Amino acid sequence: MNKTILITGCSSGIGRATAKYFQEKGWNVIATIRTNPVEDTELYNLKNVLVSELDVTKQETIQKTVKTGIEKFGKIDVLLNNAGYGSYGLLEATSEEKIRRQMEVNVIGPLMVIKELLPHFRKNKAGIILNVSSMGGKITFPLGTLYHGSKFAVEGMSEALSYELEAIGVKVKLIEPGVINTNFATSSFDLNLNENLEEYQKFTQKILTAFGNMGTISSEAELVAETIYNAAIDKSDQIRFVVGKDAEQLVEARKQMDDSTYLTMMKSQFEL
Repeated sequence: MNKTILITGCSSGIGRATAKYFQEKGWNVIATIRTNPVEDTELYNLKNVLVSELDVTKQETIQKTVKTGIEKFGKIDVLLNNAGYGSYGLLEATSEEKIRRQMEVNVIGPLMVIKELLPHFRKNKAGIILNVSSMGGKITFPLGTLYHGSKFAVEGMSEALSYELEAIGVKVKLIEPGVINTNFATSSFDLNLNENLEEYQKFTQKILTAFGNMGTISSEAELVAETIYNAAIDKSDQIRFVVGKDAEQLVEARKQMDDSTYLTMMKSQFEL
């Protein structure tokens, strides 16, 4: 029987590339989209793909998708928590609503999807949970207080969760991409600034200029999809899978440097 993966956030980018990659490898795919999944004719027309509405902030959509997926394919073997977005900017310029939403989508949402699937995994005494983190879960950029905070949380919760889930035969793994050529910087990016906060203006302009140059070092979403597939079939105890030359270099640099040296190096990159 073909294995089945449930993927959140398949409307574009990493989630979409991964859904197509697993389908091509002969897997059953539960490809979830936050709104209007019926409009996605490309995924709907793929063999062995169930397209379902799932908003990680709405528990009823999580429950319905898990139930429908199991009914259709008999079993779910792998969960990929991919849905998420980046809230960047000045903390002083960010509303409480946006602060809470970043954590709801990037942290609490994945936890609730995992929790919904755990009885199924526990019954089967098997399962793999793949959480899409980021190199931003290991290192930080200026203006990324909320985004990096959420991804550091994903790192911590995934590692800690791996202890308890080992008892029921379930593995937890982290995917840590660098800058990826997706729509993250547009539809998946929320920037919070305030021109009236004059004291920050010189600082923010330097950061935004530097961010504008990052696209030249991006990797393709298909590279992340391939890494996710390799993690899904990996039999070892490896937890973290880094994707992209930029991520490899920055994560390794962070391991080798103390805090002061690393922060000084990063500030120089942004001319701070």
